[in-house]
Amino acid sequence: MTCNVTLAKMEGLIRRDPAQRGLISSESSFGPLCLGHMGNAARHIDEFGQRAIIVTGFFIPGATPPSAETDGPPGAAMLAAAMKHIGMDVQLVTDEHCRSAIEVAGREMGLTPDCISILPRMANDQEQWFAELLRGPSAVPITTHLISIERVGPSHTGDSIARQSQGSTNNGPCERALFEEVVPRIDQDRCHNMRGECIDAHTGSLHRLFELSRSCPWIHTIGIGDGGNEIGMGSIRWGELKRRLKGPYASRIPCRIATDWTILAGVSNWGGQALAAAILTLRNETSAAAKWTTDQQKRMLERLVQDGPAVDGITRRQEPTADGLPFEEYIEPWEGLRRLMNI
Repeated sequence: MTCNVTLAKMEGLIRRDPAQRGLISSESSFGPLCLGHMGNAARHIDEFGQRAIIVTGFFIPGATPPSAETDGPPGAAMLAAAMKHIGMDVQLVTDEHCRSAIEVAGREMGLTPDCISILPRMANDQEQWFAELLRGPSAVPITTHLISIERVGPSHTGDSIARQSQGSTNNGPCERALFEEVVPRIDQDRCHNMRGECIDAHTGSLHRLFELSRSCPWIHTIGIGDGGNEIGMGSIRWGELKRRLKGPYASRIPCRIATDWTILAGVSNWGGQALAAAILTLRNETSAAAKWTTDQQKRMLERLVQDGPAVDGITRRQEPTADGLPFEEYIEPWEGLRRLMNI
């Protein structure tokens, strides 16, 4: 089996939509979105990867207890571990709300505390922190990749709709007019969960890293998400997301932050796992994933829930599941990825 075929099969394993959110389940009606992005992102990391920043953590304020969700940290930690294995410098980045969950996930994947960076609490300190993080210490390689996994980003504005339409043959002014009609100003440029609730008060402005990276042409960006409200979804036109997403909040939740590659998965953790598997496959280093067994992944979820704490983002309960899926269903793509890696 050639590497290209293997990577395509890996992407196929994660392009399922058990929650029926619409991004993937709508493919039979509207065609695929961002197909091939996972393999292309992996190839770019394989060829050019030196230092990566991985942003994750999605806080659920209405959960019991209010916590980070279980989708995001495990996939981000596995991707970081894979990148460390091939010799890259890696930083896992989150905000104070999600700190403990990311620390637990990192520890379970063998990452040291110095691999984790936390957004400063004070807004006055953040812009300098962003610049220093993107630049990196002088002793390490330059930052080549900025990645987001299940990290909410701000929704669209009229201006962002107009920028999406630049150079397009579609009727951009009509799309902006529709956006202004159906999305109240109070819901623009806000971070929303899938219930349409604004969670700005519980979300640090880590999307600024992606905005600032536009002035650094050596930094390439990757967004991994499953619901339309995550960093990276700005690569897809707002109108396209609106017609595919299900539920009453399809017009207000799409994120405006675009990335060079956008990886769609039914569960965002699957996207991180697939990208990790693809990188290790390209480097002929798949043996590094041998210890990341089904049992190990189950223990990580259990410890994440117990010690993070973390909650299932759908059920909002403190239980070792992700996006409402029983563990046996949740782990199926990873088991398939392991078979493709022959481990």
